[in-house]
Amino acid sequence: MKMLKCGERIVRCFTGKEIDRVPFGMGIGWSIWPRTLENWKRETGNPDICPAQEFGYEKSFALPRLESGAFPHFEERIIEEDEEHVISVDYRGITLKNRKDNLSMPDFISYPVSKEEDWEKYKNERLKIGDKERIRENWDEFRSRIKATGEAVQVGNFPWGMFGTARDMLGFEGLMFALMDNPGMVKDIMNHFTGLWISIWEEVAREVQIDHIHIWEDMSGKQGPLISPAMVEKFMMPCYDRVADFAQAHNVRLMSVDTDGDCSELLPVFMRHGVNVVFPFEVQAGSDVLRYREEYPKLGIWGGLDKRALAGSSADIDREIEKAAVMVRQGRYVPMFDHSIPPDAKWENFKKAAVEIRKICNSVRR
Repeated sequence: MKMLKCGERIVRCFTGKEIDRVPFGMGIGWSIWPRTLENWKRETGNPDICPAQEFGYEKSFALPRLESGAFPHFEERIIEEDEEHVISVDYRGITLKNRKDNLSMPDFISYPVSKEEDWEKYKNERLKIGDKERIRENWDEFRSRIKATGEAVQVGNFPWGMFGTARDMLGFEGLMFALMDNPGMVKDIMNHFTGLWISIWEEVAREVQIDHIHIWEDMSGKQGPLISPAMVEKFMMPCYDRVADFAQAHNVRLMSVDTDGDCSELLPVFMRHGVNVVFPFEVQAGSDVLRYREEYPKLGIWGGLDKRALAGSSADIDREIEKAAVMVRQGRYVPMFDHSIPPDAKWENFKKAAVEIRKICNSVRR
């Protein structure tokens, strides 16, 4: 068949349609930590090393500039800092403690909502629906970009999701208590944000064809989901149904979810409510994409290659390459490591994996 544009290739791959080859180098699982890059510069003696250029990562999704949360933003300010850490308030109103060397996730110190009055104030002052200023994109420039690059158009991105955003409002413990003590407020948080996002996406859909809706949740650990599937159905899935209805009305072909950890209990729930792509399938939490492919033949699977192998032996890399080959042959799969590449990854291991997986992607046509 003729060569596809990168965005159409991605959509057709995940939905099981005919493709010229499998997309390569797209997603968080091909990105690297800043410290990883510094290590590789020393390993290779090349101060200009760039994996995306070295291995030919493909373009994927174009995201229009949208204000999907607090607007106007909270004032971003530093509260305290020393040689190693900085404590600051971000644009969402969350107070965080970050390492200056970016070697770990931030510590979350406090959140903007602790009681219903806080939520009502936040909603009324910073989450007004219908504000045209939330659309920050120059549409003529955006249309020219996607025409030139062939990228698929995506709405939704980190850190916006039903569970994920509610947790960012209340904190994990606050959300857990509120699910039992104030379920009405939790439902209102999820419903209001969903209504806000859909109102923004309606504006986008007037300008361009949307190809992909992404929902960020990060709601699983090694032991499984942070709330039960029954609570997921009760609190989150009415919002997913609204998103799925929007997708159907606007011919949006991909609806994806990002959640780390063991997502085995969540997959059937998500799929019943319109989701057709999930990532990153974290191996150290027990995720086995080979098993998931057998169980869910129509699910778009993105990821599932063990990033820990990049710190191991050549045999460890061979195992992940073979896994990628098997999955690619079965279809509806885009190879990716199960999160961004950490500092213990060896350059030669990564190089071997990237070169061989790219060959696999280029050789498989469906």
